[in-house]
Amino acid sequence: MSKISIRFYKDHKVRAVWDEANNQATAFLDWFTYSDNTIDGRSKKKAYTFIESNLVADKDVGTVKALQQIHAYIFGGLYDFAGKIRTKTIAKGNTLFCLAEHLHSFLKTVEAMPENAYDEIVDKYVEMNAAHPFMEGNGRSTRIWLDLIFKKRLGLCVDWSQIDKREYLDAMIASQMDSTKIRELQKPALTNKIDDREIFMKGIDYSYYYEQED
Repeated sequence: MSKISIRFYKDHKVRAVWDEANNQATAFLDWFTYSDNTIDGRSKKKAYTFIESNLVADKDVGTVKALQQIHAYIFGGLYDFAGKIRTKTIAKGNTLFCLAEHLHSFLKTVEAMPENAYDEIVDKYVEMNAAHPFMEGNGRSTRIWLDLIFKKRLGLCVDWSQIDKREYLDAMIASQMDSTKIRELQKPALTNKIDDREIFMKGIDYSYYYEQED
């Protein structure tokens, strides 16, 4: 191969690597900023404003109604099932969520669970995750729902930026059998900065990041 050919080959290879790096950076920025053309982008912007909505009445915190209100607020106009309890059975990976025919009775049971102490609240959260009451958007809605319970009952909320994505997802999978891991993971991330907008905004960022496929 001539020197000119070798130089062309090297330049082409470097350019290809550079283009690939640029493409990856662009993809990341598209994910991070969430283009208005994506459902995630539009719902995330709505989620940012939830803290100012005062949508959920204090008496409704921890109820199915509150979770439906959160889901409807974030995904309204984006999904025709926003805020509606699903009527179909769904699964994610190897996880099968509550069968549709038993969902309404199961949700009543979850709603009635106590939420007076940290462990009780986490157990209630775990069971609501097992219910997965909506066709899509369950995790993002339920994490806000959980924070509302923590705020009301304990004067605390989760600083989600302190919780690693892989550890969180593994702990949630393990919670199907035992909630110990998710309890241990969330407890050190609790903060009393319940009215701190930055904590809430970071929480939304991480909540959406957890749902992003690797």
